[in-house]
Amino acid sequence: MKSSQSSSSAAGLSINKVKYSRLAADDDGYIDLQFRRSPPRIPYKAIALAIFLFLVGSLLIIFGALLLSGTIEVEHPDRTIPVIIIGLLVFLPGFYHLRIACYAAKGYRGYSYEDIPDFGD
Repeated sequence: MKSSQSSSSAAGLSINKVKYSRLAADDDGYIDLQFRRSPPRIPYKAIALAIFLFLVGSLLIIFGALLLSGTIEVEHPDRTIPVIIIGLLVFLPGFYHLRIACYAAKGYRGYSYEDIPDFGD
């Protein structure tokens, strides 16, 4: 009889894997566990888009600067300024969101993955 009790109690422990938390000593109805935030999901698609925008914008700015300086010969030099402007418009949001992602990954205070817009999966 003694061996059946020990095997049933051992079986009961292996089945029950629910984690419980201790109730608060004061009876105001709240526990600290309900105010804990779950770790934020990392928006991989948004970070990939930010990297893409950062790289394309950087290339357009560099290419526009080379066109403007005359290092690359062009037939119509008046078309170099729009390349730089488009490069800046693409570079800035990519840089901004990539900076937030880097700071959130390092755990800096005030930066979170929740600040990056997610596309929803």
